[in-house]
Amino acid sequence: MAGAAGSALVPITARAAAEEARVPAAQDPALPVDVTLRVNGKDKRLHIDARTTVLDALRDHLKLTGSKKGCDHGQCGACTVLIDDRRVVSCLTLALAAEGQEVTTIEGLATDDRLHPMQQAFIDNDAFQCGYCTPGQIMSAIACVKEGHAGSEADIREYMSGNICRCAAYPNIVAAVKQAAPEIMKG
Repeated sequence: MAGAAGSALVPITARAAAEEARVPAAQDPALPVDVTLRVNGKDKRLHIDARTTVLDALRDHLKLTGSKKGCDHGQCGACTVLIDDRRVVSCLTLALAAEGQEVTTIEGLATDDRLHPMQQAFIDNDAFQCGYCTPGQIMSAIACVKEGHAGSEADIREYMSGNICRCAAYPNIVAAVKQAAPEIMKG
């Protein structure tokens, strides 16, 4: 009986060894990786630590400093960017996860010398004071409109609640979203 059990283990062990041999060796996580991010319509090749966030890639490697590092915990929204037209907190999103997708930052909104309608609405409605949260607010506001959540002031407040403004410009932010929504939806 012991001999039969021992011979049954050999094929199982051999099979496991063969399966293990087919799995590629994991790269040392301490080594930098190559990643290409498509940011504001342009491909940007980076050689970065695999743990680099989109926010750090933008600010530290691409020198796009419009997105702000607020809480670095995904709770304030100051770092909000659009990835494939979805709003994301870039401080919690790995740059590797954004590869192959379109990243849009505040720097990529204006065309030539014309501001994006949401940028203009923020100016028209004095929807900022210190300005620190403004880029994240604008990016989130664009997504709020495109997601169809700008139909009422209550909806705007609810769907913008992930973005904190310490200066409390909230009524003006709501007014800006309401102003820009029709133009964004038609364009």
